[in-house]
Amino acid sequence: MMEKINASSKGYFFSLGFSNWPHLEVVLFAFILVFYIMTLLGNLFIIVFSYLDSHLHTPMYFFLSKLFFLDLCYTTSSIPQLLVKRWGLEKTISYTSNMIQLYFVLALESTECVLLVVMCYDCYAAVCRPLHYTVLMHPHFCHLLAMACWVGGFTNSALHSSFTFWVPLCGYHQVDHFFCEVPALLQLSCADTHANEMILIVPSSVFVLIPRVLILRSYGAIAQAVLRMQSATALQKIFGTCGAHLMVVSLFFIPAMYIYLQPSSGNSQNRVRFIALFYTVVIPRLNPLIYTLINKDVIQAVKRLMGK
Repeated sequence: MMEKINASSKGYFFSLGFSNWPHLEVVLFAFILVFYIMTLLGNLFIIVFSYLDSHLHTPMYFFLSKLFFLDLCYTTSSIPQLLVKRWGLEKTISYTSNMIQLYFVLALESTECVLLVVMCYDCYAAVCRPLHYTVLMHPHFCHLLAMACWVGGFTNSALHSSFTFWVPLCGYHQVDHFFCEVPALLQLSCADTHANEMILIVPSSVFVLIPRVLILRSYGAIAQAVLRMQSATALQKIFGTCGAHLMVVSLFFIPAMYIYLQPSSGNSQNRVRFIALFYTVVIPRLNPLIYTLINKDVIQAVKRLMGK
């Protein structure tokens, strides 16, 4: 029989990751390392240029800098440890390290959910309320919105982490994932976890479904405003501003809904691992690429700075 123990008494967890496919270990290590380096360089690139170029001192690039900083923190909270575990034979993680990683990963994910809604509001104000934009998106108000994103995200993470802490766990503490997340930890429980899954789903709905509803309503209003426009230049600028944001929102929320908004027992673990790998490694690299290719402001800023 498996031994029933409280989470606080554990010394370590064993991360299974992709160990059932040992032939992929080297390939995955190289893939994750390359994307991590590209994420660091790409996100830092836009953050630095947004700071250096005065033409990018706008609410849009203020929030973009926060988004890319969040992506940097998110990838750094999980990928370096993942690389160490994939390269070496030792795949254990201490209980303290596990809980710290769990808290920060959840906090940064939740913060990004709220930030994407704030960025959508910025798009809405720019397109639908252009005459009042400077009043609606005053710098002081932008800083308050950014602070609210961080407070909301870290509060939500504290709720999830505290409930997960008290779940009784069994056996050899093998986490069927490549890093510790709440659904993976709930599968180790030797007790009924339906209550915990509901606790996971309800706040996740607040941070995943409600933002999607607000974003869709905002883009509905933006679409109506666009249909009334006659200027091709204005339409191109709106597409560059809002199209990139809509792509980033889709890439962020669709995998999150699959992972968090259904019971962990209903998920195929292989599928969840690959989706989480895409969510953790690939999307933070795609975000700056999307904004650079669709929105030409960054390219123009690079040309101005290189000219100087």
